[in-house]
Amino acid sequence: MQFSGFQKLTLLDFPGHVACTLFTAGCNFRCPFCHNASLVTHIDNSNFYSEEEILSYLKKRAGIMDGVCITGGEPLMYKELPDFIAKIKALGYKVKLDTNGSYPDRLESLINSGNIDYVAMDIKNCKDKYLQTADCSEEDFFKVEKSVELLKQKKIDFEFRTTVVKEYHTVEDIKKISEWIKGADKYFLQNFIDSGDLIKNNLSAVSRETLDLMRCETQDMIPNVEIRGI
Repeated sequence: MQFSGFQKLTLLDFPGHVACTLFTAGCNFRCPFCHNASLVTHIDNSNFYSEEEILSYLKKRAGIMDGVCITGGEPLMYKELPDFIAKIKALGYKVKLDTNGSYPDRLESLINSGNIDYVAMDIKNCKDKYLQTADCSEEDFFKVEKSVELLKQKKIDFEFRTTVVKEYHTVEDIKKISEWIKGADKYFLQNFIDSGDLIKNNLSAVSRETLDLMRCETQDMIPNVEIRGI
């Protein structure tokens, strides 16, 4: 595999672990607030990290780091990902996978393999706003719904998370999301941050008061709701 980004040390991306983060290029969604637009809309194929380079780094850091986070883009677009993850696991690392949920069969296969330890799945918006928000197809949304139900079976430790953007999310939207994902143990509200690398400009965060209200509206559905990005 090849990766378009490699953050060699993070204490944030894989909570509880000293980890690195790998970024795959390409995504089947076009969320306007995506903070990695350079991995989605204008990919630089001349600048990448090889599988061999990454595995060599991991071998040298064994015992110092204990986790690898794989994000994107959408990592599950790559059919060769499971084989690469197996190589990471063979070095003794725990693996966290970030996904938009549009490849439920591949996600289920990875979960059943035992080669991933944690899944973070983005919930882009409530059901009736999903296609508009993620700029995805109806077929992709049906696959997202399948992934939600798969994770709620709790065969693996996971979280759902929503990036909250003033122009796309209301308190009622977040409440509808919580009703949809009821049965999950953890849900994170991430306030939008302008990374300077967006698909659409002129977007904004919500206030802390709005985030707190959103959190209150979800707590009857999900036991652990936390706010990130403030």
